[in-house]
Amino acid sequence: MTNTNNKPISSFIEKYFLHFNAATLVDAAKGYESQLAKGGKMLVSLAGAMSTAELGKIFAEMIRRNKVHIISCTGANLEEDIMNLVAHSHYKRVPNYRDLTPQQEWELLEKGLNRVTDTCIPEEEAFRRLQEHIFKIWKETEETGERYFPHEFMYKLLLSGVLEQYYEIDIKDSWMYAAAKANLPMIVPGWEDSTMGNIFASYVMKGELKASTMKSGIEYMTFLADWYTENSEKGIGFFQIGGGIAGDFPICVVPMLYQDLERTDTPFWNYFCQISDSTTSYGSYSGAIPNEKITWGKLDIDTPKFVIESDATIVAPLIFGYLLDM
Repeated sequence: MTNTNNKPISSFIEKYFLHFNAATLVDAAKGYESQLAKGGKMLVSLAGAMSTAELGKIFAEMIRRNKVHIISCTGANLEEDIMNLVAHSHYKRVPNYRDLTPQQEWELLEKGLNRVTDTCIPEEEAFRRLQEHIFKIWKETEETGERYFPHEFMYKLLLSGVLEQYYEIDIKDSWMYAAAKANLPMIVPGWEDSTMGNIFASYVMKGELKASTMKSGIEYMTFLADWYTENSEKGIGFFQIGGGIAGDFPICVVPMLYQDLERTDTPFWNYFCQISDSTTSYGSYSGAIPNEKITWGKLDIDTPKFVIESDATIVAPLIFGYLLDM
């Protein structure tokens, strides 16, 4: 297909994505674009294994182009972007993952390969390159009596330059590096269940670090409350990739401010989009339609609301490509 303009992705989806989930994708992208055009801001939440899916190849440019203003992500997404940066050649793709026997899965474990669908993460190889450096930063921070959030420690690690010797991909494809360079605000709820969180906990149990050196989830919520209050004049949107705690945690800041702090002038989120393969169902928060969020004081009646029931590894790059005029 020959395209005469310089926006093949945008032109393609506008021409062919006309109905159902495809049309919602276009509407959501245009809504995101409108949100930014009127001076509003956008929170992007990353659940699942989006870093393992190498979303950084396009998400990093979204950060550099100021189309993301705060990120909420799982601890896994926080660390896996850096793992991909330093150990990319050790990742193993398993296209026939549906056919693996339990014995073959065990053999992957013995090789230090933890499988996420069709991709095996070389955690042992990655953390061999990361652990000594992050522990040094944790320890030095503790000795000075300072405390930081999990993502701030990762920013320090990336900006220190100590990992440059291990880089195996182009640094422009790391969204965490782009975020660190921009000192982008970030929320990492439930960080403790990540591999890095487990490692930190092991040092606490061995008496080598204090748990208090790491700022907590409550402190993340209070930070977010202040950030939301200071940045909501022209509205803040919520672009949710997947479900889970990465989305559940930050969206609750609005009812917390409005109901618990009784700041009744707090504006609702003024754009909402969720990409999810969790279809509408009974009792599933990730499968709840946006209107349900109105009853919880998160979204307004007139908030633009989009749900794209599809694979985020397909949908998110297309929306980001549209927003980047690709």
